[in-house]
Amino acid sequence: MTKRTAIPDPFTRYPFTQPEAVSASISRGRLRASDLTRLSRMIYLPVGTEPELVDRVRAHLAVTPGAWVSHQTAAAIHNMPVPPWLADDELLHLSKPRGLPRVRRRGVVGHEVKFRPSELCYLNGMRISAPARTWLDLAMQLPHEHLVALGDHLLRHPRPGLEGRREPYATKESLDEMLSAHPKMKGVVRCRLALEDMRVGADSVPETLLRLAILYAGLPEPELQLTLVPDDPFSPSGDLGYPEFKIVIQYEGSHHDDEAQRLADARRDRAFRLGGWIVIHVRLDDLREDFRGVIRRISAAIGERAA
Repeated sequence: MTKRTAIPDPFTRYPFTQPEAVSASISRGRLRASDLTRLSRMIYLPVGTEPELVDRVRAHLAVTPGAWVSHQTAAAIHNMPVPPWLADDELLHLSKPRGLPRVRRRGVVGHEVKFRPSELCYLNGMRISAPARTWLDLAMQLPHEHLVALGDHLLRHPRPGLEGRREPYATKESLDEMLSAHPKMKGVVRCRLALEDMRVGADSVPETLLRLAILYAGLPEPELQLTLVPDDPFSPSGDLGYPEFKIVIQYEGSHHDDEAQRLADARRDRAFRLGGWIVIHVRLDDLREDFRGVIRRISAAIGERAA
């Protein structure tokens, strides 16, 4: 029996293309061996390997000239907060310019789109739809509240030194300009409606969903990222609230279960209460019941302060 030629690194760990195999002197016959599987045309993977999304994308882009990463796949790579039913998509989404044949490959959803060069960017060497364009591309797949939440993510100001960027992904003005460039595209009307409800200051999807629930309940619109002492950079802050009523609302996600974070939260809440504020905590259980109990608490607090 002829001994099987070993596959050299890094091809033992990542998807690789047929041109890459030829460059590494891996024969066509070796590519048909049982220890390799063909992911798609001209793309191979060692059996038993679980490739990362980025590695799968790189391999597909390498053999698909003119294509770029888009839609759900772009959202995943940009770490954009899409709902679970969209984030679980195992298919790769690749786009090409209108007029070129769309990508037709196993495991790939191809899109043929009209675009402007400014709506694409490069991320770690990959051509990909920019976050703002990704928001537009996903408009038809998201309910209004989640489209607003994704838009709020684009508008929020990044935490200094923590996110590798200093500016928001977009402004309301830049998003309006992008929508004006695609007046007949599906999803534009939905994005325009979402744009009306988008605000700067939400740090998470639950914060946006809470704000919208407050508005839908007919309560006054809360301010976002308010501070106990305005213009003091070291002042305790709240996620949402009403300075005129001295009501602050804090959404506490899973990271608030950390001991150090709990102590910081307790100090923050004590400072607000000493200042005469009502502090309302909101948790995941409240989100699961569509914030109905929270709305009652907020309404009662406003009634108390307005009396």
